[in-house]
This record gives sequence, structure tokens and C-alpha cells, in this order.
Amino acid sequence: MDVRTAHALVRFGLGGRGSEEPPADPVSWLARQLEGPDPALAAPGHSAADGLAAIREKRAKQGDDTVHPVRDIYAADSKLALDTLLTTETPFRERLVWFWANHFTVSLKRGECAATAHAFIREAIRPHVNGRFEDMLVAVMHHPCMLMYLDNAQSIGPNSRAGQRQHKGLNENLARESLELHTLTPASGYTQSDVTEYAKILTGWSLELNNPPPGFVFRPNTHEPGPKTVLGRTFPEGQAGGDAILAWLAQHPATYKQLATKLVRHFVADDPPAQAVARIDNVLRNSRGDLKAASLELIRLPEAWQPLTKLRSPADYVIAVARALDLPEGNRPNVQGVMAGLGQPLLSAPLPNGWPDTAADWAAPESVLRRVDWAFDVAARAGALDPATVADATLGPLLPASTADQVRRAGSKREAFALLLASPEFQRR
Repeated sequence: MDVRTAHALVRFGLGGRGSEEPPADPVSWLARQLEGPDPALAAPGHSAADGLAAIREKRAKQGDDTVHPVRDIYAADSKLALDTLLTTETPFRERLVWFWANHFTVSLKRGECAATAHAFIREAIRPHVNGRFEDMLVAVMHHPCMLMYLDNAQSIGPNSRAGQRQHKGLNENLARESLELHTLTPASGYTQSDVTEYAKILTGWSLELNNPPPGFVFRPNTHEPGPKTVLGRTFPEGQAGGDAILAWLAQHPATYKQLATKLVRHFVADDPPAQAVARIDNVLRNSRGDLKAASLELIRLPEAWQPLTKLRSPADYVIAVARALDLPEGNRPNVQGVMAGLGQPLLSAPLPNGWPDTAADWAAPESVLRRVDWAFDVAARAGALDPATVADATLGPLLPASTADQVRRAGSKREAFALLLASPEFQRR
């Protein structure tokens, strides 16, 4: 395995898996993963409608400790999601799925989101990873999980029919995060007035638990009437106004610049090189937001092939270790629990800006020590595996002679695996 192949496995993928054969042509291997539909969608998972029905059941049986429909859905879908991460044969595509899921963060910090968080990824993210950003944005903004997470389901226009009768009023959370995090960023120069007007556009965007099936609904009686103006552009009332502003925001130059910067930060370096950002930005502009085209350009960037410049986040690290050992299901560590213990619980980012993507946020001494401790714990599960073989399959030429020598001279197989998995090289991608 040469350096580029090893690098493709750890930078663009999720880490080498067991003794799988490394790709002969890493660039072609990465590009092929973007062809066709997402194979993960073939596995059965719960829909948003299933999750909303579970919320309805939970509310109807409040106080009954024998009924846990939301918890059951979240547990089943979490297992499916983690099994996919551990066994996928399209790890580049899977990394992109979770990159975009983090860009459009929903979180269990809002409790009932547990019922629909995985459905959000299946329905709003996965189908659009190789499509246009506009389609992903529209799917995200219509999805019940996002509407619940950012409190838009109860947002009422102050001058709407419902607003004139109720004290509940306008909620700006979804509009603010949509502008600040999902599209333009504050660098575009929008004002608080623009946020308020956008929030009025989104009034009436809600969800219905009792529809067959339950899901998104536009409520005219809670929608703020009249046209609204955002950044000097006027949008009509009704759901059409919301759809129009999403199309405009998705294709705004400031949006493309932000997406390019975040993609390069994730796949190239914590401090994104300006030339690399410009290349991805140009592809997005010229293709009107074609995310597949942007992903293919990423693997053509010379800067993206400088190995081990990124620190693995806790979740990234746990998945890489589990893939490297490729243990049978009965001997796997509790991946979800370990991710939480290392500071990155599944789908539980503390704020709408998602999990950070730079080493400074994950490299505190205490955090590193927790990784080392876990490396020693999980090394006990390695059984008959050979440390040198695993090192060659996962890092190959990326493992320097000094670290390889430490692994080889370790006092026990467990110590050898702990040294490998806790090594600076395994911590990076």
C-alpha cells in the first residue's frame, strides 16, 4: 500500500477496515463511491412519520413507564447508523453524509428530536449528498426534525389570524440559524431586520402529528400575511415565499463561499488554503450548487493529499479504531457509549453550529488522555489479531519507523495494540 492509498483510507474515508484489500487506484476508488444511490438507504430504517407517530403515542401515554416508543426508535436507528459506519464499503460517501448532517445540525438536546433525528439524515441528507445544495436545503427546512429542533413548528406571525388571537408569536431561531450557519454567514452583511423578515416568511411552516401520515404542513392561519423583504429582495406571502427565498439563499455567492470553506476545512486543513477554497467555490458557482461536482473536485486538490494534517474528532477516532480491529458484533466495544465518553455523543451537539472541525477543539490534554485510556481498554478485545498486520492495513507507510518499532518491541500484544491505536499517527487523518 502506497502513501496515497493509505491517505485516501484515513482522510477521505473512515479508516481501513480489518484486512480488506486496499484500492489500487485511490482517486478512482473515491470517485466510484459517488455513483448511484446511497447503499445505506437500502437498509430499513424508521421514517419521520414513524417518529412523529411515536411522539404522539408517547404524549398520549405520558406517565406510563412501560411505553418507550421514541427511545426504541432512536436505539434501533442508532444501531443501524453505527453498523453502517463500521461496515460500509463506501466510506467517502458516508463521511460526506455526516459532514452535511453536521452542517445542518439537529440534536438530542431537544429531547423529542430523538424520534426523527436519524430519519432527518435518511430523508433530508442522504438523498442529496450527490445532488444540488438547493434540494438539500429545501429538504432540511421542510423536515419535521429541523422544525422541532429550532422551534419553528409553533412560530406564529404577529399579524396572522392566529397571532391576533394568541400570545404566542414569532420565533426567529430557524431563520437566524438558516442565515448564519446554513447559508450566507454574517459576512454577507444581513441585519437583525433581515432575520425578522425571514422568520415571518417561515411562519406557518409547521408539522402535524395527526395527519395520515404525520409530517410537514403549511398553516395559512399562522402565516404572517403580506410580502417580506430580506437583503433588499422581496418575497411573496404564503409557502411560495419560503420556497423562493430558499432557492435564492442556496445559490447566493456568500453561501457557496461558506460551503467551500467548510468542505476544505474538513478535508484539507484546519486553516483552509485560500487557493483550495477558491477552486471548490468556483465549482459550486459554475454548477449551481452541484455537491457531487464539489466532492469530485475535493479529491483533485493537491492540498488534500498532504497526509495526517487533520486530527480525528472523538467520533471519527472511535469509528476508525473499530474498523481497524473489525471485531465481530459480539466482541465490539460499545461504540455509542465510547463516543459519548470521549466527548462527542451521537447526534448531541450542544449548539446548532454542530461539532467543531479543528484540532484546537479536541486536543486538550484531558481529552487525549481519555483516548489513550480507551485504546488500552479496547486493545484487550484484539484476540488473535496481529498488531503489525493491523498497522500495515490501516496506516501502512503513514506509520513512521519509530512508532512501528515501539509497537514491535511492546511487552505484550495488548500493549502493542494500545501503542498503535494511541499513536499520534492513528489520531490523525
